[in-house]
Amino acid sequence: MKISENSDDSEKQIIPSASCIVNVPYGFEPAQTIDIYLPPNRSILSTKILVIIHGGGFNSGSKDELTTYVELMQKHLDDYAFFNISYRQATTADTLFPTQENDVKIALQFIIDHSNEYCVSKKMVLLGVSAGGLLALLQGYKYKEPVVPEAVISFFGPTDLLELYKHSLNPLVALTLMQVTGTAPDKDPAIYIESSPVNFITVGSPPTLLFQGRLDPIVSADQQIILQNKLTKAGVKNQLVLYPNEGHGWHGDTLSDSFNKIETFLNENVH
Repeated sequence: MKISENSDDSEKQIIPSASCIVNVPYGFEPAQTIDIYLPPNRSILSTKILVIIHGGGFNSGSKDELTTYVELMQKHLDDYAFFNISYRQATTADTLFPTQENDVKIALQFIIDHSNEYCVSKKMVLLGVSAGGLLALLQGYKYKEPVVPEAVISFFGPTDLLELYKHSLNPLVALTLMQVTGTAPDKDPAIYIESSPVNFITVGSPPTLLFQGRLDPIVSADQQIILQNKLTKAGVKNQLVLYPNEGHGWHGDTLSDSFNKIETFLNENVH
């Protein structure tokens, strides 16, 4: 894709055709790849970015699991470019958390650095599912670089790892947290504190949309309520959507409702 070297011409340029590029490397590790979905009639001035981050407990999962999300959201947000990212999983001593947090930051830097090449703006929204929800929230609240997102969306992502460890609904949750961090909070609470989005909320945090199933057996609804209370106290625009009959993930009409709410939320908060 050739972009004019003249910045004024580049900003005015419109690319009429859609494009899909899969498994684009953003780093040197095999897991550091992105699937990129570029809309038709895109431009540097008008085309916003939505970055999607998969779940899997930080030690499993794949961006391929969210391809359906992309396809459905394209119908609601046809003027967005979608970047569906993968990251290294916490399965070996050298990939324990915060490797996943760092990979997200590297991926976002890649996207920003190549925004002109893809003919998209630098306006970015982060959306994560489960563990990816935590990664999206953490990036959105904790860092000012490479970009402050316009909004963050989390589907049942953990928000406070100390609370999740102490009051987990399933004993496997605490075990997984120890495995992916390499420690327990009574031995090293710092990694749990530094990895919890609730600890990084400020008055400048981005608008946040949270989705949670009341019947979730892994992430309690309390995780979202704790976060929402802190966001509200800080004066940050937020919305919590609780589905009373859903667990850790949903589909069908409920998922359609989620995407309708995402469209409304982004239309109100991203310009």
